[in-house]
Amino acid sequence: MLPQRNEYSNEIDYLYHKSFILENPSEMDPVLYFYFIDTIAHLDYTLSALAYNIDSVRCTMTAEYLRHRVDLAKEGDNALFPDFMIWLRDTNQEMFESTPILWQLVYDPDDPARYAGFRIVLDPASRLPLPPTFFRDMADDLFAMPLLRSLYPAGALGKLFAAFKEKRCTR
Repeated sequence: MLPQRNEYSNEIDYLYHKSFILENPSEMDPVLYFYFIDTIAHLDYTLSALAYNIDSVRCTMTAEYLRHRVDLAKEGDNALFPDFMIWLRDTNQEMFESTPILWQLVYDPDDPARYAGFRIVLDPASRLPLPPTFFRDMADDLFAMPLLRSLYPAGALGKLFAAFKEKRCTR
């Protein structure tokens, strides 16, 4: 049985009311889509731990899903994404800043933010939970129309990722 609802429960509801109704995810760049969904899974896991508890079935299911994704992130073009984000930061700051905030934080080696045990950790020294508004902001950030449109191969990020892959292959 789940505990009584709290302020994080509302943010889970908010996240799960987001939709791809006007999008076609199967046509998005597969690597960008992989990391987009990965970010949503980390949001879900972190929110579920705060809304319910770390041992809830919801957290357990998401953790199992994320464990599988850790291996997939190392395969093929997926493995290029962290370096792509660093390259983007160093060569196209404006486009880097248009990516999801979590991507900017987690994939920047100079930032302490990371995924720790699948949870989103912005400050490893802090013992305070992330505020509920953080999750609403991240959901809005991820589902912003300009970002979604950029995830397609013909979109801004899709083109830059293709150019990055091409540069990596010609080295």
